[in-house]
Amino acid sequence: MYIATSRGADAAAEVPKSGVKRAVTGNVVALGLVSLVTDISSEMVTAVLPLYLVLGLGLSPLQFGVLDGLYSGVTAVVRLVGGHLADRWQRLKAVACFGYGLSALGKIGLMLAGSSTVAIGAVLAADRTGKGVRTAPRDALITLSSDPEHLGRAFGVHRAMDTFGAFLGPLVAMAVLWLSLGSYDSVFFTSFCVAAIGVIILVLLVKDHQPGPRTERPKVSLRETAGLIRQASFRRICVWAALLGLVTLSDSFLYLVLQRRWELGAVFFPLLPLGTAGVYLLLAVPLGRLSDRVGRWKVFLGGHIALVAALLALLGPVDGGVLAVLALILHGVFYAATDGVLMAAAGPLLPEHQRASGLALVQTGQATTRMFASVLFGLAWTAWDLHAAVLVAAGALAIAVVAAAILRPLRTYA
Repeated sequence: MYIATSRGADAAAEVPKSGVKRAVTGNVVALGLVSLVTDISSEMVTAVLPLYLVLGLGLSPLQFGVLDGLYSGVTAVVRLVGGHLADRWQRLKAVACFGYGLSALGKIGLMLAGSSTVAIGAVLAADRTGKGVRTAPRDALITLSSDPEHLGRAFGVHRAMDTFGAFLGPLVAMAVLWLSLGSYDSVFFTSFCVAAIGVIILVLLVKDHQPGPRTERPKVSLRETAGLIRQASFRRICVWAALLGLVTLSDSFLYLVLQRRWELGAVFFPLLPLGTAGVYLLLAVPLGRLSDRVGRWKVFLGGHIALVAALLALLGPVDGGVLAVLALILHGVFYAATDGVLMAAAGPLLPEHQRASGLALVQTGQATTRMFASVLFGLAWTAWDLHAAVLVAAGALAIAVVAAAILRPLRTYA
C-alpha cells in the first residue's frame, strides 16, 4: 500500500502498530493534494498560453523563447531566498504557503495584463516567483516526512498526484473556454479560484516539520548554505543538473514543434500536455520505486535518454498521430524519471536543518540553465530552421547524458 491513511504531527514519525514506518506518510499525501489542486490551476493557464502568445499575439520564436525562458527561469534567485528563509526561520509550511498564495494572485494579474507583452511577462514573473518560493520548502517537507530509503516512492506518489492535476488542467481550461465562448479572462478567473482552494488545503491539512526545541536549532546563515557546495557528491549533482538543464528542450517548444509537424488545429493544442501528463501519472510511482532499488542517478539519466529519443522522433519520417503519440509517451517518461527522482537523490545528502536551502540550490541551477536553453533554442529556430534546431538540441543532450553517466556524481542512495 503506497499511501498512508493516518495523520500525524510529524509525518516522519508516522509508525503503525507493527512498528514499521510507512513508505508514504499522510503529510506527503496532503502535500500531494495541494499540488494536485494547484496544478489544475497552473495548467489551465499553461495549456492555452503558448498558442495565445504565438498565434494570438504573433510573437516570433525568439520572442516566445525569451518569455518562455523568463517563465521557467525567473525562479532562480527566489528559490534560494525561499529555501534559505524556510530553513532560517524553521517555517517550511509558512514559506510554502506564501508562495502558493502569490501564484494564485498572479492569475488575477493575467486578467489585467491584456495583450501587453511586457505586462504578461511581469505577471508570469510574479507567478513563477511564487512557484520558486514554495518549491524548495515543499520538497524539503517531503524528504523530512519520509525515510531516506523510500524517498523515490514518496516523491513518485507526490508527483503522480501533482500530475493528475496537470492532466485535469487543460480539460478544465477547454471546458471553461467552451462555456464562456472563448473568454480567456474566464479561464484566468477560474484558475484563481482553484488555486485559492489549494492554499486552503495547505493551511488545514499539511503539518509543518518540528525540528525540536528552539534552543537546539542551528541558525542557518547564507555562508553555511553556500558551504553545502563543498560537499563533493552534492556539488556534482548541482553541476550535472544544471548542465543537463542547459540542453533540455522546454515543454512549450516541444508542443509547438509537434503542432507544426502534425499540423494540429489550434482548438486541439491544449490537449497535447495531456499525453505527457497521462504517461507521467502512470509511471511516476513505478519509476520512483525503481530508483530506490537500482539507483536514482541511473533512472534520472534514463529519463534524459527518453527525451533524446523524443527529439529524434520529431525529426523522423513519420508524421501525424503516430509521431505525436510516440513523442508524448517519451516526454512523459522523461518527467516521471527525472522530476521527483532528482530531489530524492539530493535530499539524503543534506542535513535536516539545511534541507530546503540545499534543494533550492539544485533547483536554482536547473531553472537558470533551462531559461538559457529556451532562449538559445528560440534563437536557433529563428536563425536556422526548425529541423536544424531540434537536431542540435538532441545531439547536445545526448553528449551531456553520456558525460554524466561516465562521471557519476552520487555515492549515497544513488
